[in-house]
This record gives sequence, C-alpha cells and structure tokens, in this order.
Amino acid sequence: MEPTQDKLNAMKLFGMAKYLRQWMELPKEKALTPAELLGLLVDAEWVHRENRRLELRLQNAKLKQSACVEDIDYAHPRGLTKAVMLDLASSRWVQSHQNVIFVGPTGIGKSWLACALGNKACRDGFSVVYRRASRLFDELAQARADGTYPHLLRRLAKAQVLILDDFAIEPLAAAQRRDLLEVIEDRYKTSSTIITSQLATDQWHGAIGDATVADSICDRLVHNAHRIHLRGESIRKSNALTTAKKPTK
Repeated sequence: MEPTQDKLNAMKLFGMAKYLRQWMELPKEKALTPAELLGLLVDAEWVHRENRRLELRLQNAKLKQSACVEDIDYAHPRGLTKAVMLDLASSRWVQSHQNVIFVGPTGIGKSWLACALGNKACRDGFSVVYRRASRLFDELAQARADGTYPHLLRRLAKAQVLILDDFAIEPLAAAQRRDLLEVIEDRYKTSSTIITSQLATDQWHGAIGDATVADSICDRLVHNAHRIHLRGESIRKSNALTTAKKPTK
C-alpha cells in the first residue's frame, strides 16, 4: 500500500492517505466491499478538508480570546438571556446580514461573547475578522498613507463577519469617522458586524462627533442589529476575588 499512499499524498488527498494507513493497521472484523471502503476514504478526506478550512478561518479571524458559545456562563447576573444567545449561536443572523451589538460596563464579558459568536460563525463556514476599534483606525490610517487603502477596504468588506471591539472608548477624529463610514457602508446589507462598546447606542452620536456622519453610521449599524445590554459587576473582578479567597497550598 505504500505506493498508493504516496500517490494519495502527491495528489494532496491527505485525509484519504491517513485513513488508509490507519485502516490497514486495524484488525479487520469483517471484510468491506470496495464501495464501502471508498465511502470511508471519501468521508475521511471530506472531514480533513473541512477541518483544514476551519483552521484557516480561525487563523485568519485572529480572535482576541479563545471563546466558544458552549462555554457561556449564564450564572453570573449580567442580564444575558440564554434563549437570545442560543438563537445567535445558530448564525442565522449572519445569513440574514444582521448585526449584533453588546453594550455594558468594562469586565462584563462583551469581548468574550463577541469572540464566542465569531468562533461559532467560523465553525458554521463564515469568514470572520476581529479588530479592536483603535487598531482598525490605525490600520486604515496607515493604509491611506501607503496607498493600500482600497485593498484594505475590499478585504474588510469581504469578511462575512467583522468584530469591532471596544468601539467609542474615546471620541472619533474626523478621519476616523469617515473611515468607519466607508467600512460600514461597504458592508451594509451584504455582511454582518459585531460591535462591543461601553456606551449605549443612544450615546454613539456624541462619540462619533459629526451629526450627519453619525446618523449614517448608526442607521446602518443599529437598526438592523440584535442589541444586548449587559449590566452588573465585572466578571474579571469577581474572578479575581474568588481566586484571592482560595487557600494557598
């Protein structure tokens, strides 16, 4: 079987080659028909390629935190509804080109929840890009300076889910709000965006600055969004206190 495995690897059928090697090493309880063996080999190749695609999507997403929707903590009192999150975990909002907005105080888990939804979107076959708002504005400014601005806008528009974390921590400069409008306009009704912010959506106008630009941005982000308002004590603070109370060994 070595020549066969070499040919499979040469044709980049790595899943088939690996499964064939494993199958040859296993004790055979019953003989398989050629059709049955072929089906198992094809299934192995399919799984291998799907796993590779998922690995690449997660790698390209560059999520800030390793978070999964299955690990969401509903016990901490922060106003998070399980039914809402289970619905969002279906990724139907991505298929419908809707947005998700998490607002609430620092430490309440907004970024973690955004990354969890981003992770699930990757697992469901969607492309995801994560950026902190300040880093994105720096990236756009650099792209404008070196002539790659149109290319960056196309790359951001192509992402089926854009996570914009820590939005409106400080007021936007004129160039930043123009850049944000360009990004959001390119994505309007064609893709989805997740926003996390400490400010409620009715305070975004003040943070964006220009009333006309703020209206345009908010109209494209907020009115087609699932809005989740979190409140309560910081999870990071609670975890730190719990850790501090544990007896040392």
